[in-house]
Amino acid sequence: MEGQSRPLLIVDGANVVGSVPDGWWRDRRGAAERLRDSLAGIAAAGLPEGGGAPSWACGGPLEVLLVVEGAARGVAEVPGVRVASATGSGDDLIVRLAAAEGPSTGRRCLVATADRELRSRLTALGAAVVGPRTVRPR
Repeated sequence: MEGQSRPLLIVDGANVVGSVPDGWWRDRRGAAERLRDSLAGIAAAGLPEGGGAPSWACGGPLEVLLVVEGAARGVAEVPGVRVASATGSGDDLIVRLAAAEGPSTGRRCLVATADRELRSRLTALGAAVVGPRTVRPR
């Protein structure tokens, strides 16, 4: 797959959407779609420098994978953003994806989440982790 040469950014959709009390709970799917749409720019240009992301994730294209769960399941992909719908635990799916597509394959992997337990599981795999603000629209 062409994207595998690019670093992988996995976004914990529920955690990132839930990090800002903007009424997302009234329309979880719509909130996930707005996040997905904002991630397309990150896929093309990378993350901004100085925002807490490792330098290898800044200023260049990334493969972006948004993980959704619950009422947000079924959100469609858009160019630049793959979407994975968790049928069970979103955290478990994120860990499986990072293990299958990330550092164990020699590929750099960054995950956006604030979940402490998930962060520890991911760093044990060799993935880098950033908080939700790093990928939230400004």
